[in-house]
Amino acid sequence: MTAIYLIGLREGLEITLVVSILVAFLVKSERKPLLKFVWAGVAAAALLSIGFAALLEAGAATLSFEQQELFEACASFAAVVFVTWMIFWMRRMARRMAAELRGRLEEAIQVGAWAIAGMAFLAVVREGLETSILFYAAAQGTQDSAEPLIGISLGLLTSVVLGWLLYVSAVRINLTRFFTWTGALLVLVAAGIFKYGVHDLQESGVLPGINTHAYDVTGALPPDAWYAELLRGMFNITPQPTVLETVAWLAYGIPVLFLFLLPLLKKTPKPASAPVSTSV
Repeated sequence: MTAIYLIGLREGLEITLVVSILVAFLVKSERKPLLKFVWAGVAAAALLSIGFAALLEAGAATLSFEQQELFEACASFAAVVFVTWMIFWMRRMARRMAAELRGRLEEAIQVGAWAIAGMAFLAVVREGLETSILFYAAAQGTQDSAEPLIGISLGLLTSVVLGWLLYVSAVRINLTRFFTWTGALLVLVAAGIFKYGVHDLQESGVLPGINTHAYDVTGALPPDAWYAELLRGMFNITPQPTVLETVAWLAYGIPVLFLFLLPLLKKTPKPASAPVSTSV
């Protein structure tokens, strides 16, 4: 549930930031009557994302065991691609997101009211569909069907509260730093999802080695221990992984985390400066 909460928080905050920027721009430019079109676009994007998540779940339920394992493997790999692209994109865009969205909204206003709804829809639906795929992939293997829903709901609710507080300027956080460290955590979450995809391919018989284990630390990580459950839920670190699962986790996690943090490693210490404003 912790990993899914993190996904909901991270993706949800991106969505709430986009919406708050659009709303603040219309309010400050005295165009409040146009807000209904923004909310219409947001609502349509939310409904499509929820429907897509339900479609993923319903589609998987109709498949045979082997087909379901292959479907879940494909969903896992797609989620890894999305989360990798998303964290690198947000690292680059965190500082100039507001200016770019305002420019797009101004262009949409010149076209017409429904262009505003379309712009809001497109700005939100990408994050919504990503969230659906990530949620489905991260929820695989959970024994309690309620935990993923609780995790994603709490994450999204937290992001809405943070987004509202940022909108009213009640809090100010360094968004670049926030997206950097949550992005680093999501790299490790994605490594676990990638590992799960490899496990699904082994379960379906596409890849060999389902009974060839890299190591066995069940004594140190008993399945009923809270810390073992935390590691499994967050990063899919299990006490008895196969060789291919271990190779997959390391082959993705180490190089991607290094590349993601490389700009920080290259930075030299600079004199202290005023914090970057995040008000919209």
